[in-house]
Amino acid sequence: LCSKINPPKSHIPDCLGGTWAHRTVPPGSILPWRCFSCKEGTKIPSKRKQKSSIITSELLYKNLLKSEQENWNDVSARYKALAKGIKAKLEELHNKYTFSSGSPRIRFGENVYFEENGCIFLSKADDVGEGNVDILFSTEDLGFSDAFIQRIRISPDQRYMAVSLKSENSEEATCIIMKLGHFPIVEKVIPNVFSFEWATSDILYYTTQKNLKSQNVFMATFANQKATKLVYTEQDARFFVDIYCTKDRRFLTINSNSKTTSEVWLVDCRHPFKLPALVQARTKGVIYHIEHRNDELYILTTYGEPAEYKLMKAPVATSGMENWQLVYALEKKTKLVDLEVFSDHCIMFLKNAGRLYLKVISFISHSIRSIKLPTWACEFELESHPEHTTSTCYFQLTSPVHPPKRFAYSFKENNLIEQAVQEVPIITNCHTTRLLAKSKDKTLVPITVFHNTNSKELHRKPLLVHVYGAYGIDLNMSFKEEKLMLIEEGWILAYCHVRGGGELGLGWHKDGCHHNKLKGLHDLKACITLLHELGFSQPKYTALAAASAGGVLAGALCNTDPELIRAVVLQAPFVDVLNTMMKTHLPLTVEEQEEWGNPLADEKSMKYIKSYCPHQNIKPQCYPSVFITAYENDQRIPLTGVLQYVQKLRKAALDHASRTSKKGNWVPNVILDIQAKGSHCESSWEDSLNEV
Repeated sequence: LCSKINPPKSHIPDCLGGTWAHRTVPPGSILPWRCFSCKEGTKIPSKRKQKSSIITSELLYKNLLKSEQENWNDVSARYKALAKGIKAKLEELHNKYTFSSGSPRIRFGENVYFEENGCIFLSKADDVGEGNVDILFSTEDLGFSDAFIQRIRISPDQRYMAVSLKSENSEEATCIIMKLGHFPIVEKVIPNVFSFEWATSDILYYTTQKNLKSQNVFMATFANQKATKLVYTEQDARFFVDIYCTKDRRFLTINSNSKTTSEVWLVDCRHPFKLPALVQARTKGVIYHIEHRNDELYILTTYGEPAEYKLMKAPVATSGMENWQLVYALEKKTKLVDLEVFSDHCIMFLKNAGRLYLKVISFISHSIRSIKLPTWACEFELESHPEHTTSTCYFQLTSPVHPPKRFAYSFKENNLIEQAVQEVPIITNCHTTRLLAKSKDKTLVPITVFHNTNSKELHRKPLLVHVYGAYGIDLNMSFKEEKLMLIEEGWILAYCHVRGGGELGLGWHKDGCHHNKLKGLHDLKACITLLHELGFSQPKYTALAAASAGGVLAGALCNTDPELIRAVVLQAPFVDVLNTMMKTHLPLTVEEQEEWGNPLADEKSMKYIKSYCPHQNIKPQCYPSVFITAYENDQRIPLTGVLQYVQKLRKAALDHASRTSKKGNWVPNVILDIQAKGSHCESSWEDSLNEV
């Protein structure tokens, strides 16, 4: 349910009905025949002038791109020896600390399916010796050597297997349907698939994705009469559609989610050809997701006050909102990370001010137990598809500097067990501290700090600050070899859980988006200031790291308080909010209006975005050095905006340097690394090593 609780932050569905005659134009789109006004006195540009303008823009873009690539080749050559040494250290740490207890197992009776190194294997349960394993699928044998396996779904009778493959350079996945048996064969290849689930042993439901949009649901049958049928189309450009299977396999859910509102349709797996049934019509501001148990729907929803997640239930036959009954409401400022429903229990994975814990609800005794987890833990890594009737729930705990450790919670014994799957060196030289910074409006903002326990004179140590603060998504605090390397080198790591993110629940996000976006900036400033006041480093040894939408707050801080930091590292940053949100032809703009506002329709939004937008507020002053990584084929963050930002930032820094003639005047480095390969999404360890 993780992807359902946090709907994908950068997806919006298109509104195409399949043929031009039925095409519906998304709200805010410019119709092709209305590109130019025909009012009296308005001159319509000739086709020749239009073509000339396009050619000129393309040439400028190509020249700018070439110039940045040449500059990067020159700059990066100076760091080759240093980069080589760092790469060797990272590989050593990877081999030392990253262990594999085997990829997640999919258990069907006596059979176990698992994936390793681009292959899918079948073995008998508890018997996975090399001689007892069959290879069902190989990416290399099928000509997909550059792709990785993203998702595996086995049909209930194990006659078919659906596998999605994704390459590093694309966000679209390909789904391959295999007919299993003594000699597995490819039954069907479906391009541009986002999600898929088996309704029965030979009926697959799936959604398609194109240009970051998912709006159509199809049903494919693999019995005697093979056919594919469109069963659902989303008409609102703000909504994104995916498929989920309830853990007891009773229903498939068609989930249509925007940033703030959702709607669910049920497909009865016992009658898969029946039309989907609506659970509850979309209601503005109400998000809900569905699980099923004993003819009752368990509904995870924001319905009611306060507008945080609650677990409710209703009969399948009368599933409307008026029949929803409260089962459990989250405590204030608590983030629901995930939820698992089993036959007799429900387990909630929760976070409060950076601390992780579990809530276990018994459907039999109606008791609720709270389970504390180790204080060092910052992130859950859930194991996929435990059996519905299991008596044990497995998961992993991790932090930026702690490799994943496997834990099990036993419903029968009511206890937590640490699983020693493989001997891994224990991290003992890292201290974790949790702080609260007082923001401009007196709100307390959590900070998680890591440093070497043997470090002395922390005010002289380098500090790397992390920030995101958007879409209700938490900072990524899973294990990274480079973070552990920095700790061993004496660095301090700080994670600022500012408003706009989701660390303290839905209200924390709401308080930092739209017309509250500046609160996230004030939070970030307060966090860095407190760290310095408490003796964690000082401005001249402080660097700030951010990725994607985190670039908004990082870039804004560079404009408002550049003296707080010495360097900034940005990955695929969103730095031109105003211009991007005014281009409704871009695939993300319409959906993103719920996060940033609509500057085209609302003058207040335009003025507010302009007040903090990194690109709009660059001015001649002493900036920190900036290192940006961008991707040539990034569908989410247009490269043009990043190029223009870099050019404007360099000019402002040089203008300031030329106006001041102080002794030892410092001109910052502004470096842009444009990756020809890769995409906005996180890549594998091997693919990202050189970039890291």
